[in-house]
Amino acid sequence: QVQLVESGGGLVQTGGSLRLSCATSGRTFSSYAINWFRQAPGKEREFVAAISRSSGRTYYADSVKGRFTISRDNAKSTVYLQMNSLKPEDTAVYYCAARSGSVHYILPRKYDYWGQGTQVTVSS
Repeated sequence: QVQLVESGGGLVQTGGSLRLSCATSGRTFSSYAINWFRQAPGKEREFVAAISRSSGRTYYADSVKGRFTISRDNAKSTVYLQMNSLKPEDTAVYYCAARSGSVHYILPRKYDYWGQGTQVTVSS
């Protein structure tokens, strides 16, 4: 099994930056694929970013491409999300999620394990 804990959320002004962390335990880096998702009130949960555990290849939603950067530290079993040039529409609860296997599906229903989420609020 795997456990995930997000941190780093907070309140920031438009144009500011935040760095989110997803600390994992269990078999995450040996047997699990990990993605970042987000969900605003009244909206569907949506894919944000992914990083391959094998190749390091990254994938981003069009809405964040060029502004967000996903990275990982294998020694710490931690995945990061650096968020720059933040906009009010980025306001949401951000989650990391894991699934068994190597495929980074973008559909939330494909993921079995979720962190508690961390709130990101961008003021205008």
